Amino acid sequence: MRRPQPAVVACLVLLLSICTVHDARAQQPWPQTAPERTDHVETTRYAEVMAFLEEIAARSPLIRLDTFGYTMEGRALPLAIVSRLDDVSPEAIRSSGRTVVYIQGNIHGGEVEGKESALILLRDIAQGQHVQWLDSLVLLVAPIYNADGNERIRLTNRRFQHGPIGGMGQRPNAQGFDLNRDHMKLESPEARSVALLLQRFDPHVGIDLHTTNGTRHGYHLTYAPPLHPNTDSTIVRFLRERWLPTVTDRIREKYDWEYYYYGNLFDGGFGTGWYTFDHRARFNNNYFGLRNRFAILSEAYSYATFADRIRATSRFLVEVLDFATANATAIRRIVEAADADVVTGRTLALRAEFERAPEPLDLVMGGVVEERHPYTGHIMLRRTEERRIERVPEFGTFRPTESERVPHAYLVPAERLEVIDLLRAHGVEMSQMPAARNARVERFAIDSTWVAEREFEQHHERTATGRYETVELAIPAGTWVVSTEQPLGRLVFALLEPRSDDGALSWNLLDQAMGDDWRYWPVMRVHERW
Repeated sequence: MRRPQPAVVACLVLLLSICTVHDARAQQPWPQTAPERTDHVETTRYAEVMAFLEEIAARSPLIRLDTFGYTMEGRALPLAIVSRLDDVSPEAIRSSGRTVVYIQGNIHGGEVEGKESALILLRDIAQGQHVQWLDSLVLLVAPIYNADGNERIRLTNRRFQHGPIGGMGQRPNAQGFDLNRDHMKLESPEARSVALLLQRFDPHVGIDLHTTNGTRHGYHLTYAPPLHPNTDSTIVRFLRERWLPTVTDRIREKYDWEYYYYGNLFDGGFGTGWYTFDHRARFNNNYFGLRNRFAILSEAYSYATFADRIRATSRFLVEVLDFATANATAIRRIVEAADADVVTGRTLALRAEFERAPEPLDLVMGGVVEERHPYTGHIMLRRTEERRIERVPEFGTFRPTESERVPHAYLVPAERLEVIDLLRAHGVEMSQMPAARNARVERFAIDSTWVAEREFEQHHERTATGRYETVELAIPAGTWVVSTEQPLGRLVFALLEPRSDDGALSWNLLDQAMGDDWRYWPVMRVHERW
């Protein structure tokens, strides 16, 4: 009898050990979210999120775990990259020919349903569900964006929301900033991390998962596309005419649940009606839109039970991604066309107001009952199955109230480092003049300026009135030239125009540098090719 060679024995032992480890891992229970583990009493903490992600990444070759930035308190922001690609570097993903979808949860630390739904979605994929998506898509999943806010658990945060009764995080980040108001000024490390992610991975679609209170309506979830009137019209049309209606119809057919455009029933200045929120790009979905990207905001209804809010968000995600898979090529082509569409010379909005829809809305209203929180005694509201229709005016879009013609370029003085840093953080393309030159430029002469009495996001927002005047000036070497003939031309316009309602002037970016000298806005512009 021949004895096995030592090398053969070693190989067999190694193979057996690998199989044993694989079998043991396959037999292990899959990780659960905190709501699943506690019968929806608690939400998942940061350390639990990280452990959950590490476990499913170890068990599925389709999920790779990365980070995309940090919070103010130094917590790494996890990013699950879901793809069939062998190489999931940003460069490989951008050149893969796949449609890239960024999914973000927990921008407000107390709105936890998106975080839980994102984790469940990742586990479903690791278990073999929805893998057909990955033939067309790459998913970038950031479940816990406001990680610092998530950890500031209190039983009394979001007081009327129906659970989780074990508490939830706070709305702002550790600096006290609402991260969903920071996408233009970029004062938080979290918002800068997202801006950097957009530059690195260049996703075609952004999905921002929230929870809303307010009007006691009959929808399990409401949603919104980009609302800024300067958003590429094809992106908005595709969302409003195809993507969101398809998702709504499928949810109704499968579950008999109603979803609709986000809003609240109140008097928003044009009489009582169903009003959406705000057009300005400080908001995530509007910011994505100004960057020529598809953006979808989802808002689970806070008076539904915690379990139903997670369920509503999960169902929404699946339908949105099913549609994205079926229409991946069209989505990608629309984004590419928007990037190639130069806005130089066009007239774009500086400010806007609500626009009334031509037809009234049959608004689905609902009811709530009061329940006592078992540990604090405060009132929580729980939705009932009541549904009734109220016909009301709808104000779901915006129209310009003030506009300007987009110049060919803006000229930023070299010493205005605050402006240059902000543009760089957004990924704006710009160049520096190697030599001085004389040129006819437009500069904004300020007639009056004031700041808001009320503080907002640690600012007193500034407004200036005035007019452009054409002058011949010597422009020094080192001046930064910011062309609008680039994919981010719409964003450049919103940041640098002095009358913009969400730009550098309004966010006090140069208040300290300007001091008391508010004769001219220092950023000039030219209309001819520079």
